[in-house]
Amino acid sequence: MDQLPDLGMAHLRVARPTDDLIAVVRFYEQGLGFDILYEFEDHDGFDGVMLGRKGAAYHLEFTRKSGHEVGRAPTEDNLLVFYLPDDGEWKQAIARLENAGYESVKSFNPYWDRNGKTFADPDGYRIVLQNAKW
Repeated sequence: MDQLPDLGMAHLRVARPTDDLIAVVRFYEQGLGFDILYEFEDHDGFDGVMLGRKGAAYHLEFTRKSGHEVGRAPTEDNLLVFYLPDDGEWKQAIARLENAGYESVKSFNPYWDRNGKTFADPDGYRIVLQNAKW
């Protein structure tokens, strides 16, 4: 039997469409401090931006296609969770989002409010800044 690839070591891209690429990029770039890693326009009708941190094992891709409406997040429990165990770094990350004009929201699952803060991006998808070690 062939050995299976180690997906735990693979680079992860989380990709999703948006109706407002500019607002979503602003949230992740200015609010979370992500870098724009790559941008493209009119690639088979799609525009997109990839955001993350250079050297990280993941990045986020947001795309839009002219004439195609995608709508908002299907539930309040669609989450990206970032674990920040250092209390100072956690508070700094929250302050960065708040200084960029974003307010925390009550989490759908109260678990995330015990040691974290939840923010909704412009499409209603939520990110949790969790003050804990995973």
